[in-house]
Amino acid sequence: MSEVNPIILSAGFVCAGLALILWSSLRRLTACGGTLPVTPEWIDTLSIERYRPMMRLLDAGDVEFLRAQAGFTPAMVRQLRSQRVQIFKRYLRFLSLDFNRICAAIKLLMVQSRRDRPELAEALIRHQFLFLSGMLMVRFRLLLYRLGMGRVDVASLVHIFDVTRAELRSLVPAADFSVA
Repeated sequence: MSEVNPIILSAGFVCAGLALILWSSLRRLTACGGTLPVTPEWIDTLSIERYRPMMRLLDAGDVEFLRAQAGFTPAMVRQLRSQRVQIFKRYLRFLSLDFNRICAAIKLLMVQSRRDRPELAEALIRHQFLFLSGMLMVRFRLLLYRLGMGRVDVASLVHIFDVTRAELRSLVPAADFSVA
């Protein structure tokens, strides 16, 4: 019986993990959350301000500060990283849900529009692709971060969210109704 090459085995686990992340992300992106009261007020509640803490949550400065404290142990860093990753994942989940709601609202407005907007449909598809690929990259980097390697930057993901939200916001003054 031949022995399995550890490199091939490791590559298989990485591929399986990435496939699981892709499947999970696709499932979340296709889910639509409840009713969509497409009003300027509702869109304003989807501000990127709610995600600003997320952008600093995994900052290396906090780990360096912890290391400089008396009584520091490596277990403290592992615990801090673990706690921060869990909080960060919640932010990611809410960011994904809000992005999905924005996309669903844009799709409904396009369907109910009296004129075709192929450029809007193209932009929406592009934004969804960029968001999904950005989400995959963030999740992969989050995995590495938890192991103590690298850093996680969500600025581009939050930017895609904000651009898509601004696109929806530009559509709403012309649409004088709510989508249910």
